[in-house]
Amino acid sequence: MRQIQLAVAMAILALVGMTLDAAQDQNASMSFFVTREGAGNGANLGGLDGADRYCQKLAAAAGAGSRTWRAYLSASAMDGKPAVNARDRIGAGPWHNAKGVKIADNVADLHSDHNNLKRETALDEKGNRVNGRGDTPNKHDILTGSQPDGTAYAAGADLTCRNWTAGNAGKLAGKAQVGHHDREGLSPGVSSWNSAHASRGCGQEDLKSSGGAGLLYCFAAK
Repeated sequence: MRQIQLAVAMAILALVGMTLDAAQDQNASMSFFVTREGAGNGANLGGLDGADRYCQKLAAAAGAGSRTWRAYLSASAMDGKPAVNARDRIGAGPWHNAKGVKIADNVADLHSDHNNLKRETALDEKGNRVNGRGDTPNKHDILTGSQPDGTAYAAGADLTCRNWTAGNAGKLAGKAQVGHHDREGLSPGVSSWNSAHASRGCGQEDLKSSGGAGLLYCFAAK
């Protein structure tokens, strides 16, 4: 009887191990996600490097840390440094979410009407849906600082909250261009996933007030 119980216990442990291995394999193949939550300091992400580290940290916690992760963010020319385009930072593709669903084949596909980025597919790093328009709270504003083609705005526009270093409240601190992961907005028709409107400011409460939480798009560049 004891041998039978031991055999059953070993079989259960083996089954659990197989399930965990399958989940880890699935996460290892993930190459795109929306961050489950913001970094917590409004649009102050510690610059592009800080945003990348945040994506890497979340990916690692989800079992996909072996890849090189980049935040989909642009930076405008400022303080003698050239502009950086979000589309140039994220690798060549293709990209898949945590469930294995393809988001886009390549950079051109991602920035076309043929991409598969929408509420049902723009999942977080754990494979869960992210709140969108109609949910409480609405978190469909995703920080990008980008134009629809994935390029940076001209110098002086400051739609990146001083290139992701300003998290102060109020309009004087700047604004951040955001996209809608659910492709929904106030106006009829499909809203842009990466360039829907500017935030009301750079502080955490500013981002929340227009339907955001400081969330990011993260892509595996390698």
